[in-house]
Amino acid sequence: MPAMKIGAAMTLALVIAVFDPSTLRAADAPLTVSQLVEIAIEANPQVKSARYRWDAAAHSIKQTVAPNDPVFTYTNSDSVKSPVGRAALREFNVSESFQFPGKALHQRDQAVRSAEIAHLMLVATIRDVRAATETAYFQLVLDSALAAVNDENLRNLDTVVRVAETAYSGSKVAQTDVISSEFDLAAARQLQRQYETAVANDQTTLNLLLNRPVGSPLSVDRTLKIEALNLSLDVLTDRAYAIRQEILEAALAERNMNTALFLAKMEYLPDFTVAVQYDDYAVPSFAPSSAGGGFQTRDWVGIVGFNMPIFFWLKQNEDVARAKANLQAARSDLALIRIQTAAAVATIFRTAQFAYESTILYRDSLIPLAQQNFRVALTAYQSGKIDFVTLSLVLQREYAARVSYLQAANQFLAGQVSLEQAIGAPLHQ
Repeated sequence: MPAMKIGAAMTLALVIAVFDPSTLRAADAPLTVSQLVEIAIEANPQVKSARYRWDAAAHSIKQTVAPNDPVFTYTNSDSVKSPVGRAALREFNVSESFQFPGKALHQRDQAVRSAEIAHLMLVATIRDVRAATETAYFQLVLDSALAAVNDENLRNLDTVVRVAETAYSGSKVAQTDVISSEFDLAAARQLQRQYETAVANDQTTLNLLLNRPVGSPLSVDRTLKIEALNLSLDVLTDRAYAIRQEILEAALAERNMNTALFLAKMEYLPDFTVAVQYDDYAVPSFAPSSAGGGFQTRDWVGIVGFNMPIFFWLKQNEDVARAKANLQAARSDLALIRIQTAAAVATIFRTAQFAYESTILYRDSLIPLAQQNFRVALTAYQSGKIDFVTLSLVLQREYAARVSYLQAANQFLAGQVSLEQAIGAPLHQ
């Protein structure tokens, strides 16, 4: 759908609506679908939650390359009174553990991709909120149009009632014609109440998506606009491959699984521990002898250690096998999402194209013919050339043509929204 440019006054109204949705009033200028989508993206709690999750994932990247906290140890050794009493030996130890070089870089790559996946989930949430808002808007427009069509049908039925009453008063038709016309009029009035209830429910759904009180009045542009899909199926499929969020997420997940395989293989490599220890001997005889014959009561100790993966067949081998299986699963998921996307785009595109053709047929050909037929039938009934049953069928056909037009338009607009979801972005941008 074409998006109207927002003027300064409308922009201010949209900003106010974002921070205080209840300020939108029915007296404001009618909102277009693009403006409703903009408000929903800013105000919808689901979008806000996805945005916070992306922010949380982004703050996890630096942690992957941060070194481990050093460990300080104090040992009060050989105390004759208590563990905290005077000791024969005091030891001060600081140790630091290190991963094998390169592991942290791979872990950082995984964290970066996880943050990118969180961002794609945000984009997908915005896409779904956009689709839900457009669907609610189109449903409101279509239900309003149905109510308008039924209201016109009420006027036609009222005309039929008056014509039947006039003909009956002149003893030209039976009383059953009057009774049947009054019955049809009463049924149409009840149907009008149903349509009005549907319009009210549509407004509630739209308010919910905009994060506004459900009973708030909402002024929207209810003009039904139908535009053809000018893009080919191949172009739409290629665009879906390039930008659909689920495909990009699956590709990032595959890369993460590939990195996980590298990390699993690096488990065969040792991790290191480096420590520095300072000894203070309170009892000189406990201390090591010095070169001059005395005792060295204070000394330094350096410690270097590393793990030995001697149980690799129970741990590392299984980690590598599991990482390989996860990588193959991720590749299969990516291939599945791609083929599902292509099938969805093709199916929705064909259905939407057929709905568009049906919409144009009813709008430009069948509805004008049905309206002309009703006018001719009404004149023929007044002159006694046709009976009431024929007139009633002609009126029903005219009403059915208008309703069928709206149903076809509904299918086309729903297909257009579904196509945008399947592709991952609006069609017109």
